[in-house]
Amino acid sequence: MSKADLIFINMCRDILKNGFSSDGQKVRPKWDDGTPAHTLKKFGVVNRYDLSDEFPILTLKHTSLKKSVDELLWIWQKKSNNINELNSSIWNAWADENGSIGKAYGYQLSIKHRYSEGEFDQVDRVLFDLKNNPYSRRIMTNLYNHHDLHEMNLYPCAYSMTFNVTGNKLNSILNQRSQDILAANNWNVVQYSALTYLFAHLCGFEPGEFVHVIADAHIYDRHIPIVEELIARPVYDAPDFIMNKEKTDFYEYTSKDFKLKNYQKGPHVGFPIAV
Repeated sequence: MSKADLIFINMCRDILKNGFSSDGQKVRPKWDDGTPAHTLKKFGVVNRYDLSDEFPILTLKHTSLKKSVDELLWIWQKKSNNINELNSSIWNAWADENGSIGKAYGYQLSIKHRYSEGEFDQVDRVLFDLKNNPYSRRIMTNLYNHHDLHEMNLYPCAYSMTFNVTGNKLNSILNQRSQDILAANNWNVVQYSALTYLFAHLCGFEPGEFVHVIADAHIYDRHIPIVEELIARPVYDAPDFIMNKEKTDFYEYTSKDFKLKNYQKGPHVGFPIAV
């Protein structure tokens, strides 16, 4: 039985039972028909996944490994902020007429900074430290640049990664200011778990623990019946995660280098997105 599913089910049950409702409050997001998109939320949700035990992809419903990794590489490898370089339409609602989402996500990772060891952007600095100073407690990235927020079409939701080596295992923490649980929770878990697997391979470690910290974990009002149906479904065993380990350069990887074997899952779930 997939532990990732059990974590997801328990989180959703807690939000549905104990979450705070935004009904009556002024909220920014709206549905396509202009109706305010209200939520049930929990503050400060922390989920822990042991990557040495299983790859945490939901079996309750399908999560596309290739599409999620493609978006991850669009941000971390291409360091792009233009949807024309992304092989999906998930960012279309926040892009301008040229395809740009502003100075967000990949743009922030691409900015180079000077260090005593040389000039690096945030991604290359992480890889340098993991290879040359792995027991540092300063290996992290941050996308929430207040100086550039006014030029971002959407403030970063998943904004900070911290990497920490314990023995021969690479652990990581994803900090997220806000998350639409139905639309994005397992998507982000899959992305940053895959990134942890990949960085562990490239830097000579085994994958350890992935910790997901969500400040505002919410379920939208029109998602509630969908979530209730979803968490009542059967849970299957976690699939086998297969990553190409022949490559040694982060910038040579594509989404085709990541596969699942024996991925049994429930049917597709459709749902509206609040913007």
